[in-house]
Amino acid sequence: MGLNHMRHLHEFPLRSIASSMTRNLILLMLSVLPAAQQVAAADFVVRNASVVDGTGAPARRVDVRVAGNRIAAIGELAPKQGEQVVDARGLVLAPGFIDTHSHHNRGLEAHLDALPVVSQGVTTIVIGQDGFSELPLTKLFHQYDTTPAAINLASYSGHNTLREKVMGADFKHAATAAQIEAMRRLLVADMKAGALGLSTGLEYDPGLYSERAEVLALARAVAPYGGRYISHMRSEDRKVWDALDELLTIGREAKIPVQVSHAKLAMTDWWGQAGRFLGMLDKARADGIDATLDVYPYDSWHSELIVLWPERDFENRATAEFVLGHLAPADGLRLSEFDPEPSLVGKTVADVARLRNTDEPSTVMALIRESEAANTRAQVVSRSMDERDIAKLVAWPYANICSDGTLDGMHPRGIGTFPRVLRVYVREKKLLTLEQAVQKMTSLAASHVGLRGRGEIRVGAAADLVLFDPQTVSDRATYTSPHEQSVGIARVWVNGTTVFADGKASGAHPGQVLRRQGAR
Repeated sequence: MGLNHMRHLHEFPLRSIASSMTRNLILLMLSVLPAAQQVAAADFVVRNASVVDGTGAPARRVDVRVAGNRIAAIGELAPKQGEQVVDARGLVLAPGFIDTHSHHNRGLEAHLDALPVVSQGVTTIVIGQDGFSELPLTKLFHQYDTTPAAINLASYSGHNTLREKVMGADFKHAATAAQIEAMRRLLVADMKAGALGLSTGLEYDPGLYSERAEVLALARAVAPYGGRYISHMRSEDRKVWDALDELLTIGREAKIPVQVSHAKLAMTDWWGQAGRFLGMLDKARADGIDATLDVYPYDSWHSELIVLWPERDFENRATAEFVLGHLAPADGLRLSEFDPEPSLVGKTVADVARLRNTDEPSTVMALIRESEAANTRAQVVSRSMDERDIAKLVAWPYANICSDGTLDGMHPRGIGTFPRVLRVYVREKKLLTLEQAVQKMTSLAASHVGLRGRGEIRVGAAADLVLFDPQTVSDRATYTSPHEQSVGIARVWVNGTTVFADGKASGAHPGQVLRRQGAR
């Protein structure tokens, strides 16, 4: 990848805004607002913040007024009688962050405060990822219209779910024309309900067995509705180049925007080739394909162990040796879920091999065998990526940030992604300016998934806002302590209502279902 897009790198622009003592006093002031003011929706004005509006424009010192659930005015504003005033001196006010690839809806109905989400400054999650979604989406949308969460949510329609509905247990083959048509009808109903487009997870069953023609036919079905295509590609390791070509072909043939989900080069043989990956995307863009990606700032993924065996040849020792030698080392494969022997959770394959006195390839095959026999899946956090590639993917002008996280997962990305970007890539490595990082987490993210009216601080936009300390904002979650809440996020509003302050959820649930514009 060329470095032209990085030529404006410079020191963190707000390094000397305020002393640590001043910032602490501000956080204290925010924390002692009466509970009713923290929870209830009311007009308010944020004064003395450094406003980073999400567009990439330089930070500026202006006041921002919120009336109801919208941004009503920006500039030098005198407080109105009875209007709440938030003195944010020394802090940054930005649009609420948008997580374009999230699984935080898992368990959300029981945890409507969504603390792991809002504590990062995230105000909107985009679900229905990896080809899995609620079916029909009208059911999910009705649920959160009726009983909102603290956060907004939008959803794709998932190919795996459509395929499972139509093909049932007999899915290990190419779909027939009649089956594709049945999937298409279900997909169209989801599009009419407000789905953003089609998502695929082509490393997973049952989508693993689909042919390109099937995926392309469904992608074409979303085009008349202004839909998009987002994909956990068919391979992120051995055949990543063919998989990327498939995604770009779908964009070209279906004439719709396409996005690589959680982009990565998860094979040691490809480490250092992020430039080649981005070069394919750049060429596609030059050819008129609206191709983008999202990425999270960690060197490990979290998924089912079996995805490392695309041929599902679990008893093939040569495959196991290849996996451990090229895709993920035994000491980098940490079990996050293993029902046959729960005491192994948190241990690596190397740890288990030592406990069992077996060699590592035999151990990893045994773990799959045991989980399959119990009709469960071994879940792992797998160290498979190189930081240099991650940095190049993050810095690409058409890359936005995502978490791929869950509310209570064993990967720190679920609670730490967005503050980590601000700590690592802005404050420490200076790979991005603050304005660039915020743009990647707000307006660019909104654009890449087709959300309108979110991701910018401008008059008329939804009042999804985050107030944070640029000098202290930081992730604390790690692979061994994945649930540690981030710090430095002072306050978060969703649709004009405070949902997070003083390190705690407010108890308010003003989130909305965000349907694709034009949906019925």
